[in-house]
Amino acid sequence: MDLKIKAWRQKNANSKGGFENYDVQNITEDSSFLEMLDVLNEQLLGEGTEPIAFDHDCREGICGMCSLFVNGRAHGPDTEITTCQLHMRKFKDGDTITIEPWRSGGFPIIKDLMVDRTAYDKILQAGGYVSINTGGVPDGNAIPIAKIDSDEAMDAASCVGCGACVATCKNSSAMLFVSSKVSQLALLPQGKIEGKRRAQAMVAKMDELGFGNCTNTGACEIECPKGISIAHIARLNREFLFATCKD
Repeated sequence: MDLKIKAWRQKNANSKGGFENYDVQNITEDSSFLEMLDVLNEQLLGEGTEPIAFDHDCREGICGMCSLFVNGRAHGPDTEITTCQLHMRKFKDGDTITIEPWRSGGFPIIKDLMVDRTAYDKILQAGGYVSINTGGVPDGNAIPIAKIDSDEAMDAASCVGCGACVATCKNSSAMLFVSSKVSQLALLPQGKIEGKRRAQAMVAKMDELGFGNCTNTGACEIECPKGISIAHIARLNREFLFATCKD
């Protein structure tokens, strides 16, 4: 198939960006979206033009780095996928595809389609971990945990930190990401010891980094590549309120 690509180009965070148009030919419908971008970049290099910068790593839907807005949707026109799992059969011959980076004050643009998502790392460093010694692996596994709790904790832990929730939210809220990290630990006995400090510290860091608040529109859940439920946001709110009331 032949396609028209409308891609955002921006030299760096301090430069003014804009869309540029490209034509790409002979793309097979079984190609992934990132493979199509590879073909386009090879074409640009052959023309002596600087290739389009975009993030990628595993290309298996694991790392969440391939974060792009495609035709107005985070990760493109499909559900519960990352961009690397988007295939060109979702488009038609002759389509115009608009590609943008995440749009959020918390994720400043580095170059072209690449954004700086270290804000997520800072939120995790504020409290998304367990620092209490719970013993060796056999001892830890011996702690009885209800299956419904362990399953829900694993669902929350499936968050890959791609940032689609922030990019999709009209308020650029990071609540789904933060709640998934708080929830996966709040459901387990190992995480309860530091629960009070964790909820307060991670929410405070989220606010400090300029992310907005949640207004429960549910857009984050719809575009999340792992289908993480906004029910975790309710748990985060309970954890935060409980920690505040205990002061």
